[in-house]
Amino acid sequence: MKKNMCLLIAVVVLLWRAPVIAEDSLTRSPNVVFILADDLGYGDLGCYGQTKIRTPHLDRLAREGMRLTQHYSGNAVCAPSRCVLMTGLHPGHAEVRNNRGMQPEGQFPLSPEAVTLADLLRERGYATGAFGKWGLGGPGTSGEPLKQGVLRFFGYNCQSVAHNYYPTYLWSDDQRIPLHNPAFASRQSLPAGADPNDPASYKAYQGNDYAPDLIAEQTLQFVRDNRSRPFFLYYPTIVPHLALQVPEDSLKEYQMAIPDDPPYAGGNGYLPHRTPRAAYAAMITRMDQGVGRLIDLIAELGLDEHTIFVFTSDNGPTYDRLGGSDSDFFQSAGPFRGLKGSLYEGGIRVPCIVRWKGVVKGGAVSDRVTGFEDWLPTILDLVGAEGSVPPDVDGISFAPTLRGAPQPARSFLYREFPAYGGQQCVRIGDWKGVRQNLIPAGKKGQVDHRIELYNLAEDIGETTDVAASHPEIVAQMADVMRREHAPSEAFPFPALDRLAQ
Repeated sequence: MKKNMCLLIAVVVLLWRAPVIAEDSLTRSPNVVFILADDLGYGDLGCYGQTKIRTPHLDRLAREGMRLTQHYSGNAVCAPSRCVLMTGLHPGHAEVRNNRGMQPEGQFPLSPEAVTLADLLRERGYATGAFGKWGLGGPGTSGEPLKQGVLRFFGYNCQSVAHNYYPTYLWSDDQRIPLHNPAFASRQSLPAGADPNDPASYKAYQGNDYAPDLIAEQTLQFVRDNRSRPFFLYYPTIVPHLALQVPEDSLKEYQMAIPDDPPYAGGNGYLPHRTPRAAYAAMITRMDQGVGRLIDLIAELGLDEHTIFVFTSDNGPTYDRLGGSDSDFFQSAGPFRGLKGSLYEGGIRVPCIVRWKGVVKGGAVSDRVTGFEDWLPTILDLVGAEGSVPPDVDGISFAPTLRGAPQPARSFLYREFPAYGGQQCVRIGDWKGVRQNLIPAGKKGQVDHRIELYNLAEDIGETTDVAASHPEIVAQMADVMRREHAPSEAFPFPALDRLAQ
């Protein structure tokens, strides 16, 4: 009798310690958690070589999953990059091709005809949620998240509002929710006479409700609410986009770790900060902690091996010294040339981690060339819905690569950007073709159709233009550039539109 009682107690203890397993979790489609950082550079994570910023939870994801070394964002700035991600169309075909603010709030909207990854997963029975920065259509437009396949939304609709981490409101679905923060402009300098070394001079740029924390809590609630059904959690956090703002409890660690940190009093965009380098590092570490809580909750609910985690960034790190930032100090762009806004590698090659326990091999590294347009077909492939991929997408599923199977290299990867001087680029194998200055400055400016050519296998920093030595490859690049651009009434690009006719 005593032996049986001991056995019963042992069983009860084991059951009590075991994770809660969601109903039908072993047979339903896998969950997808897609985390999109904002202006995070290739070199900003420990697993990609960062030595000054702690990112232990993301580094853990990399150890337990696959790290992609040649992954490209959808474009060089926020909105067009997110459009590529959500629609599977590269920038020459996408509806949104540049950042464009609309009144009274929001960016140029996706059309009612747009088909998004959220639409397609929702049709498969997924609960779909977006938490963070949307940027693909303001409230009441065809592009707002609730009209683009998202069932639950919380965060910033407008990118401009997201320049302040202590806003006066956020959006919960289609309702504006007031926050306990004072109203202040997200672009200003210290007032005349203020001491840049006095912490009190910066109190006016803080509030009570730190938006990234509120958004992170909503991601956890979404997981709890949908534990018993497959879910798509799209988490486009606003970190580490400017302005530099982070609560004091996170800042203290780096104020001691980075003693050489001159104050930024303003004057070059966004908000002043007494210790800007410490603030940037602390923002990323606090984001990492939020990711860690999400990972832990998934495990606690028994969904760890049934959830696909993806982490990446919408473009490269911000322009050096803007708003107090210091991409050079942190080597945020890694070994690459260029920053946000550029189609050189530093502006569009981004960190990317994929973890799916039991499917993606832990500690794996892939150098396959992939891009944001590939995520729509890849995720649908991974969840068993490859037949739902629209026929006109530009993306190519790299699910075989994630599963460890051999896969042919993609024939090319194309990017264009009708801003920052007007740019195009094509990646074919190790060759990279780049066009700059396609939008002339001033009335007398000249369009430059010349193609620069770089061999990335030998010249990762794009320092030596070898176009003159390889005219046949340049001609191949020019053909792709002409073929892949489709004119857009909303985003005219005259130099390319003429060539496409």
